[in-house]
Amino acid sequence: MVIREFGGPEVLTPAEVDVPEPGPGEVRVRVAAAATNPVEAKIRQGVAMPDLPLPAVLGGDVSGVLDAVGPGVADLAVGDEVYCTPELTAQQAGYAEYCVVSASIAAPKPRSLSHRDAAAIPLAGGTAWEAIVRRLAVRPGETVLVHGGSGGVGTFAVQFAIAAGARVLATAGPKNQDLLAELGAVAIDYHRDDPVAVTRDGTGGRGADAVLDLVGGENLAVSCRAARDFGRIATVLPPAGELPDLYQRNQVLHGIMLTRERARLDEMTPVFDRGLARPVVTGTLPLERVRESHEQLDSGHGRGKTVLEVG
Repeated sequence: MVIREFGGPEVLTPAEVDVPEPGPGEVRVRVAAAATNPVEAKIRQGVAMPDLPLPAVLGGDVSGVLDAVGPGVADLAVGDEVYCTPELTAQQAGYAEYCVVSASIAAPKPRSLSHRDAAAIPLAGGTAWEAIVRRLAVRPGETVLVHGGSGGVGTFAVQFAIAAGARVLATAGPKNQDLLAELGAVAIDYHRDDPVAVTRDGTGGRGADAVLDLVGGENLAVSCRAARDFGRIATVLPPAGELPDLYQRNQVLHGIMLTRERARLDEMTPVFDRGLARPVVTGTLPLERVRESHEQLDSGHGRGKTVLEVG
């Protein structure tokens, strides 16, 4: 599915393109499943990566089987099942039957998961892992607040924090309170309740040890107020307005922008194979119906991940 111009979901159109060939250090994946992400909708709109050469193939999540290996690749072989986050700038990503990626960013997929489930992990799961495990370094006994806990990144973040031994509070709209509770979080309906008040009430007035903000903008000030003195905060989106709590209360703010690497996927894989976390797949569509997923992404009310069946 190709975009030849920026615009609404209708710009995603089917096309026949040449099968890409892997170069030195690259592998070709025969895509079994892909997943959609909010960033892809922003790229399609021309909001993110407005200089992306067109036509382009989007898709930041892939699970499939290697069917060709380029020169110099020694640790992967034809027939290996892998999952990865293709570079979107490569113009040959997940919304296609084949994609070529650097061998350095493709990892053996979790053995316990189908391609459908594995495809939902790399980009959103990798972002959550980078935030919760690597940057916020959540530890047993801590309290973590996740703003936007029902989305693609949020559902992974909640589960990773719980697996790390933390008590998790998470915000979502009224329709997704059940999902947060199912994942093990204390659910906060941001339409009705003040996340700062709920968090402080639940921590004896102290505040959360760590906060992951998946909303951005003015909500980042809310995250700072909800965090304790010397607390840690991470955001995947830019802030807006003043953040007086950040410096007045000696807090640390981490900006998260996912980089592609096999190591992060290898770190996450045992968590899934041991059943400590699972991808929340709330919809499955054939590749040709990717527009429907983008319509949902444009609405801003996502729940888990939508997976595209490709091969």
